[in-house]
Amino acid sequence: MKVNMPMAVTAADTIKRTITGTIVTWNEQGNTSVGPTVFAADSIEMKPVKLLLEHDRTRPIGKMVSHNVTANGIEATFKIANTMAGEDALVEATEGLRDGFSVGAQINEWTNNKGVMQITSATLDEVSLVTDPAIDSARVSEVAASENEAPKENSDLATADSEKPNEGDQVSDTTAPAPSVEEAVEAAKANMVEAARPAFYTAPRLEFTKAKYLENSVRAKLGDDTARQYIMAADDTTVNNSGLIPTRQLTEIVNPLSNADRPFIDAISSGVLPDAGMTFEIPKITAVPTVAVVAEEGPIGETGQTSSFITVNVSKFAGGQEFSVELLDRSSPAFFDELVRQMEYAYAKETDRYVMENVANNGTLNATGQAESAAGLVAYASSAAAAVYSASLGFARNIIVSPQQWGNIMGYAETSGRPIFTAASPFNAAGAASPTSLRGNVVGLDLYVDRNISGTGGTGLGDYSMVVVNPEAYTWYESSRFRLETNVVATGQIKVAYYGYGALATKIAAGANWFNKS
Repeated sequence: MKVNMPMAVTAADTIKRTITGTIVTWNEQGNTSVGPTVFAADSIEMKPVKLLLEHDRTRPIGKMVSHNVTANGIEATFKIANTMAGEDALVEATEGLRDGFSVGAQINEWTNNKGVMQITSATLDEVSLVTDPAIDSARVSEVAASENEAPKENSDLATADSEKPNEGDQVSDTTAPAPSVEEAVEAAKANMVEAARPAFYTAPRLEFTKAKYLENSVRAKLGDDTARQYIMAADDTTVNNSGLIPTRQLTEIVNPLSNADRPFIDAISSGVLPDAGMTFEIPKITAVPTVAVVAEEGPIGETGQTSSFITVNVSKFAGGQEFSVELLDRSSPAFFDELVRQMEYAYAKETDRYVMENVANNGTLNATGQAESAAGLVAYASSAAAAVYSASLGFARNIIVSPQQWGNIMGYAETSGRPIFTAASPFNAAGAASPTSLRGNVVGLDLYVDRNISGTGGTGLGDYSMVVVNPEAYTWYESSRFRLETNVVATGQIKVAYYGYGALATKIAAGANWFNKS
C-alpha cells in the first residue's frame, strides 16, 4: 500500500533554481491518506524521484538532486525546471504560500500502535510541494530561483520545530480522528489500487494564432492557469508553431558579385594624380644622342636629343544611390555602412576594368600563336618577356590571366600526371599557382588573376586572355575617393555619391604583350 506524508518545506534557493528542506521527520506523527502515521527512523528506502505539485503526477516541476539522511529525518534538495509552473513554485516557496513537503511512499512493513500506523519499512515514490503540511517541521529552508543573485535565507519561512502550534492555537480541519486498524488497512488498499490504475489523457484541440497567443500570454501573467496551459501547448515544438516564433535577421552580408580586388591595377605601377586639371602631360624621350667611332682629328657628328609629351586624360569614376530618409532613420545602422562599402566595391571593379581595357587596346599581341598547354604557356611567357624587354628596356615581371586560364594553369601536369604549378619543390620549381590565392608565380613571373579579363568572345580563353607586362610601361594615377551626400527637401530623400578621379598613362605601349592562341 501507498501513503502520502505531508511535511513542511524549509528552504528554497533562488540562485540555483533549487528548493531544499526536510521531507520527513522520524517519529513525528502526521495525518496521511491512511490516518495518523509515524515513520520510524531509517524506515524509508531512498531513490531519485520527481517533485510534483500536490501529488499530481501530471504536474512535475523538478527532480531530486541530493538527499541527506540524519538522526532527525531526511533532508533533500530538488532542481526546479525552467517552466512557468516551476517559476511559480519558486516564488510561492519564497513567499511562504506553498512551502510544505509531502512524501509519497510505498509501505512495505508497519504496525498499529493505538490507532497510529507505525511504518518500519517503505520505499520513496515521489515528493510533492504542498500548501498545508500536516507536519510543520518539514518546510522549505532555502530557495535559489535566479542564477544572478547570491543565496539568501528566507526569514519569513518557518524553519524550526519551535514554531509548532501551541496549545490553544487553531488547528487545521485536515486533522481527522484516528481510524481503527481495519479502517487504516482498507484505506491503504484502496489507495494502492487507485495509484495503480492507468490514466488516459486526450489533448484538446487548440487554435494557435498570433492574436490568441498574445491574449493568453497576458492572461498567464495575471495568473490564469488555463492561459498557462495554452502557452505551454503553443510552445510545444517549432514545427507545429513556427508562425509564433520570430525570424531573426543577421547583420552578415552575402555578396558574390563584387569586392575590392583590383589585380590589373596592382600589376602595373601607380602614382599620385596631380591636384588640378582634367589632363596632364609627361615628358617622353623620342630620340637619344648617339656615339660613333671617330677617326683621329675627324669631325664629331651631332644627333640631338628630342622629346615630346604624353598627354594623359583624367577620368571621373562615380556612382550614386538615392533613398528615403525613412530608410536611413528606421533601418539597421549597418545599412549605410554597407551601402558605402558596396559603392567602394563598384568603384574598384570599374577602375580595374577601365585599366585592363586600355592596356588591351594599346598593348601588343604576341607574334607567335601558342597552344593552351603547359608547353604553350612556357613558350608564350618566354617570347612575351623577350618582346617586352626589347620594346621597353624593362623586364617583364608580371603575368595577368583570366580565371579560366588560371584554372588551366593549375591543371597543367607532367606526362606522369604530377601537377606542375601546384606542386612543391624540389620536384617542380616552375612556379606556384594555388586554388586558394589569386597571387602566385609561374615560369618566373608574378601571377595575378583578374576576372575583368574576358578574352576573345568573352570566354576567358584564347586571344587576350593573358598578358605579360613590364609594370613601368603603364602607370595608374589616382586621387583620393570622395563621398558626397545631399538632401532633397521636396521629397525627403537622400542622395549619396561615391566618386574619384583616375588616369592611365600608357608610357610604352609594347610593354604589355598579350597571349595569341594558335
